[in-house]
Amino acid sequence: MAGGWARDGAVSEQIEASISDELARLKARRGPQGESLTHCAECEEPIPEARRVAIPGVKLCIDCQQERDSAQAPRGGINRRGSKDSQLK
Repeated sequence: MAGGWARDGAVSEQIEASISDELARLKARRGPQGESLTHCAECEEPIPEARRVAIPGVKLCIDCQQERDSAQAPRGGINRRGSKDSQLK
């Protein structure tokens, strides 16, 4: 089937590339590993036992982790699903 200037299978390749990119991003963002600390690595406050059991390898208290999570920049990129018009705005 003719699809304009795109070669056959180009849309499927874009979808697969998007999925691969997202999986790689999620793998890179894996949670902590190893043994949990008893005190926060940043503020030295005690980490509650329930948190250490729930998240093996935790290194930060809840407050420091929330600060770190909120400080992360939002992910930008190309809108592969949008129409040409939506990319021009």
